[in-house]
Amino acid sequence: MDWRGRRESDNVEDRRGITGGHVAFGGIGGLIIAAIVYFLGGNPSQVLQQQPDQSTQTTVPEGANDSLRDFVGVVLADTEDVWDSLFNNMHKDYVKPKLVLFSGETQAGCGEASSATGPFYCPSDQKVYIDLSFFNELTTRFGASGGNFAEAYVIAHEVGHHVQNLLGITDKVDQQNNLKGSNSGEHSLSVKLELQADFFAGVWAHYDQQMKHVIDASDINDALSAASAVGDDRLQKEIQGTVTPDSFTHGTSAQRMYWFKKGYTTGDINQGDTFDDPSLN
Repeated sequence: MDWRGRRESDNVEDRRGITGGHVAFGGIGGLIIAAIVYFLGGNPSQVLQQQPDQSTQTTVPEGANDSLRDFVGVVLADTEDVWDSLFNNMHKDYVKPKLVLFSGETQAGCGEASSATGPFYCPSDQKVYIDLSFFNELTTRFGASGGNFAEAYVIAHEVGHHVQNLLGITDKVDQQNNLKGSNSGEHSLSVKLELQADFFAGVWAHYDQQMKHVIDASDINDALSAASAVGDDRLQKEIQGTVTPDSFTHGTSAQRMYWFKKGYTTGDINQGDTFDDPSLN
């Protein structure tokens, strides 16, 4: 991805140096902890639903003008430009999310968050949280290709959750889960929500290329590699040695690649209704 020298978003909040708690929340990395909990006999959905506490936190200022931080700022700016345009076409206002960089632990509107969960989006404060060390793990631990567009995909996926929040999709899923009164079907809805975020990431890539001409075929391969690396089946196989489809929360590697690619090739936000896809029931 051609990113150097381009506009960086003003909505990056650098908190590297914050210390806090350990709550896991939703997002690409949330499955890592959820899968471990499942393996140990717990309920992985509880990991993603913990409430915020009142723990204190300390900020340690850091000089953070590094290239990866700059890259994150450029990608976030590109998501702002694309989604602002698409929301304008829908006669809606796009409220730009904040992207919080942290190291170790930090306080989020959804509770205290740990770098162990990986990147996540918190709808309560409309912020994306990323410990940049995850990008290294994406390659070294999970086997994604090392191109920077794999990292762009991660950011675009979390921004996709923000788009779902603004469009009211997240609230509808929460309401359906509350109506069920149990965990029945919860994993299925979670998978559909995550796959739609992958689709939205693909839609963003489609229009980012149209608007800025900064993406090539190798970039898309990097994104697909990242999507495959964080599939439920692949992570479960690594963590517990077996695959348990009933506990999926994010979708298989194949499903994640399919929905990202569909978003990228079509650029049509109306084709991303994962909730109406019979193959996901």
